[in-house]
Amino acid sequence: MEKKLLVIVGPTASGKSKLAVFLAKKFNGEVVSADSRQVYKYLDIGSGKITKKEMEGIPHHLLDVANPKRKFTVAQYQKLAQKAIEKIMEKKKLPILCGGSGFYIKAVIEGLQIPKVPPDWKFRKKLEKKSAKELYEKLKKLDPERAKTIDPKNKRRLIRALEIIKKLKKVPKLKKIPPPYKILIIGIKKSKKQLKILIKKRLKKRLKKGLIAEVKKLRKYGLSFKRLKEFGLEYKWVALYLEKKISYQEMVKNLLKDIERFAKKQISFFKKLKGVKWVKNYKEAQNLVRRFLLS
Repeated sequence: MEKKLLVIVGPTASGKSKLAVFLAKKFNGEVVSADSRQVYKYLDIGSGKITKKEMEGIPHHLLDVANPKRKFTVAQYQKLAQKAIEKIMEKKKLPILCGGSGFYIKAVIEGLQIPKVPPDWKFRKKLEKKSAKELYEKLKKLDPERAKTIDPKNKRRLIRALEIIKKLKKVPKLKKIPPPYKILIIGIKKSKKQLKILIKKRLKKRLKKGLIAEVKKLRKYGLSFKRLKEFGLEYKWVALYLEKKISYQEMVKNLLKDIERFAKKQISFFKKLKGVKWVKNYKEAQNLVRRFLLS
């Protein structure tokens, strides 16, 4: 039997996790998370990590696999994801790679050969002094292709990209060894208006659920404000609020804008992915998967 992998992509708040559970129940699947914040333990509310109840008995992989005090790389993720996918296939089940972290997904489905470059702490310290904007401009000059796939506000990722370029003395062309399985990529389509409503509703829910208390807990666990900001979005803006640098209203307003911007960026990234089949509802997705599994 030919090995097959189902991939679910889409912007934040579009309902990827729910769709993944629905399809896993229909087609005997297991979910492999592709989220750069959900890999970390204790980052639950802010990262939108699926709860045990929401899993509805479907096994989920690659949640809570890293310590938030330490950096977790795309290369580490790729290795773990490939292992999880193979294990699911061995059980004669359908692996469903689901998430919004574009580079994580690309690394798996295209088999990107990520250069093994050890950290250069001196170089990092030097770059830390620069703003995200300056770092992004620098990367754009050196590697316009990589610049297209990176969050221009994520200093940690920008520094890492520049570190790789410095070490290899050239802009590395990422080699690809495509995985040995047939892939179907389903993208969740939402209108701008729908997405705006969903983002606002979800943020309200997260604040009610205890987002601020979660960030306070992470501080007690030993995470610095600097480290919290590296996780971006919810963690960044709540950290600024807890530092008393902004008011509660400013935090909510800026966070909403930031999430909307992030969603926009995700959409343009996934639109560039080859072969994405965009769906508006569960029925369309179900029919696509059925045809894919029978082909």
